[in-house]
Amino acid sequence: MIAYQKYVLANGLTLIVQEQPSTPLVTVNTLYKVGARDEDPSRTGFAHLFEHLMFGGTPVVPDYDAVVSRVGGESNASTCNDFTNYYLTVPNRYLETALWLESDRMRQLDFSKRSLEVQQSVVTEEYHYRYVNQPYGDKWMLLRPLCYKRHPYRWCTIGSDIRHVQDATIDDVKHFFGRYYRPNNAILSVVGDVKAEQVLRLVEKWFGDIPAGEPVEHHLPQEPEQTEARQLTVSRPVPSNALTLGYVMCDRLSPDFCATDLISDILSSGRSSRLYNELVKRQGLFTEVDAYITGDADKGLFVVDGKLCPDVSFDQARQAIELQLSNLSDQPLEASELEKVVNRYESTFAYSQYKSLDCAMALCYYERLGHLEWINDEPFHYRQATPDDIRRVAGSLFRPTKQCALHYEAQEPIQTI
Repeated sequence: MIAYQKYVLANGLTLIVQEQPSTPLVTVNTLYKVGARDEDPSRTGFAHLFEHLMFGGTPVVPDYDAVVSRVGGESNASTCNDFTNYYLTVPNRYLETALWLESDRMRQLDFSKRSLEVQQSVVTEEYHYRYVNQPYGDKWMLLRPLCYKRHPYRWCTIGSDIRHVQDATIDDVKHFFGRYYRPNNAILSVVGDVKAEQVLRLVEKWFGDIPAGEPVEHHLPQEPEQTEARQLTVSRPVPSNALTLGYVMCDRLSPDFCATDLISDILSSGRSSRLYNELVKRQGLFTEVDAYITGDADKGLFVVDGKLCPDVSFDQARQAIELQLSNLSDQPLEASELEKVVNRYESTFAYSQYKSLDCAMALCYYERLGHLEWINDEPFHYRQATPDDIRRVAGSLFRPTKQCALHYEAQEPIQTI
């Protein structure tokens, strides 16, 4: 059980503190309520660009990483569809240093032409390394627009076109910063050997006078119901043919979310899972196969993908997966099979509460969902899922008309003389 204290400053900044005296470290996690889904379709990739710009220095602290290193700390960040997250872990005696650093870059960044050009170059390099030059690296750039036609989940965090980042101007990034990187659009969590009253006093000192921005309203276009199957085939220099099936699933707050997540574990969690036992081990159709969910705030994706064995056709592979999916709704589920995956979820959830970084991230995440209490209640929700829920959700989710299939055809190797 995680005990926490929650405060809201006058400028709208939400602060959550968890006293964890068992660790000599303290983690400061800052979540900004802006992700790829909040971007203008003609200016995509900006949330991720800012993940880099936030480490580019400020007029007060030109080298953020140097200060973090000097106090023996570690920092990093991540961008997803729904938010951008920054975290910093230091020895607890440097709590105020960490809060000063985070407040400083919430106030103002060094919006210089050189800083922007450096980070544009870094993001471009990342794009080529991760999405262009890696086998199957463009999977999400292909799958997302196949599954989504209106919702901004149709592009990756890197953006729908790298030129959007490359062409960004100083005015563009200043506008983005002024709109989203304000205290009333942020959640701050502090976890470690601290006292809540002390943390609140320090946060008031360093963040309290940062002006609030205009309220950010999220009016996102809703994805229309898919009424027919979609398929895309691409030819790439990859090691083997690969098949990915995507299904638009429920949103994160749906009562069916837990059952949907558990379905992915029933299918592919470990070597006792259905997909591995049947499609890899027994039938030998795939060298590897996996099922997982994206877990987005809005309607996310349930994904099944695998690498095909030689001489296995895409139709054969797809039909084999479809049979396993339909079995979930057509055949009774043994209570013991559901119990196994729920137990595994509970143990993973409990373990995550022992690390200050994981706990700090979770506090911000659940507050972002609007259900901070779920940091303690989530296992209860998973435990409520029944075999009938699994059958019902699977029957609704895996309809043929909701399927999006991506085929990677391995190019024939170039013959040399």
